[in-house]
Amino acid sequence: MMNLGSGSCGRKTPEEVIESEVFQTHHHHNKAHHYHPVPFEVILLVLIFLVVGLSSLVLYNWAHYIRISPNSFGHLDSLNEVSPDTFPHTSHINIDSLEGDDNDLVKVLKKAAFMDKTVIITTLNAAWASPNSVFDLFLESFRVGNQTHHLLNHLLVVALDKRAYSRCLEVHSFCYALRTYGVNFTGEAHFMSSSYLEMMWARIDFLRIVLEQGYNFIFTDTDIMWLRNPFAHFHKDSEFQIACDHFISNSSPLNIPNGGFNFVRSSTRTVRFYKFWYTSKDMYPGSHDQDVLNRIKLHPFLTELGLHITFLPTTLFSGFCELSDELDLVVTVHANCCVGLENKIHDLGLVLDVWKEYTSMSHAEREAPGLVSWGLPQLCGNVGRIAGDISIGV
Repeated sequence: MMNLGSGSCGRKTPEEVIESEVFQTHHHHNKAHHYHPVPFEVILLVLIFLVVGLSSLVLYNWAHYIRISPNSFGHLDSLNEVSPDTFPHTSHINIDSLEGDDNDLVKVLKKAAFMDKTVIITTLNAAWASPNSVFDLFLESFRVGNQTHHLLNHLLVVALDKRAYSRCLEVHSFCYALRTYGVNFTGEAHFMSSSYLEMMWARIDFLRIVLEQGYNFIFTDTDIMWLRNPFAHFHKDSEFQIACDHFISNSSPLNIPNGGFNFVRSSTRTVRFYKFWYTSKDMYPGSHDQDVLNRIKLHPFLTELGLHITFLPTTLFSGFCELSDELDLVVTVHANCCVGLENKIHDLGLVLDVWKEYTSMSHAEREAPGLVSWGLPQLCGNVGRIAGDISIGV
């Protein structure tokens, strides 16, 4: 019989005890970290869902913004084969109007520009130039904005009719009368009317001429309130920067650009891009400039040019489509997603009222949560989203 109470047969030496504990610990550790491989079919299914989901998101954005028609994809295919020289450049601009002692574009650009040949440009017609209309609010925003008053010394107002030019000369230093062939821009140009489209494309054509003259520019719609100096917020290495109706990130293809505010540096690339933008309208009859821009923003020609589009965030360059609640940060507020002159005048007036209230507050009051907010838009409503459709900023 084996004696379990004495001797060495039933016991382990200290070395054997240590070796046993180490083995058990190592065995337990290996069990805890034993993973079963994920089946290939599961990985494939997840990848398919990701691809389909992303594709659906891109198509949703394009379909609602561009309003895809049965021929739209054919247009995109054919546009891949064009260059800026494919279509004849039929200009809206009366070139004779660029010269003359009283209305010389070269002279007025030189007077209005900063030392680095950068100029701020807006366009104006009689409907928006009337006293107590949008133009007055626009100029007032520079006067009450933070470090913006001196920027009026570098603002060139491009008048699209005689009444607008006359009104500009009454209240501002740098005015230029732009003449266009066979088009009258005097009245209110209702959104997507023929006059509206002609006005938008004349603007693009004119800005191309400014770039050809060697000037950089900030183009701004007149229904944009300038609350802060924007120059500190531009990207130093980008030649074309544009605000958005709806913003995802500064390089996302899902951004919806708004042609009402952009900063462009003069170069061979930007001149060629503006020619390409302008001639691309012939591929999309009845479309306005930012509709066409949204279609061509991923075009291979931009890669060939080496031109990168930088999209400006709505937290800084804001508007009624996607209004920033960061009053400590917001630079501009655009009356986009808003139809009707009177509606714009009303709500832009409220923008300035809120801004004046905000700037009159102490630092502690500004920091208090909920003490001041836009409460906007009001009459403008949210026309950027109608029955699930993402509309452009108006």
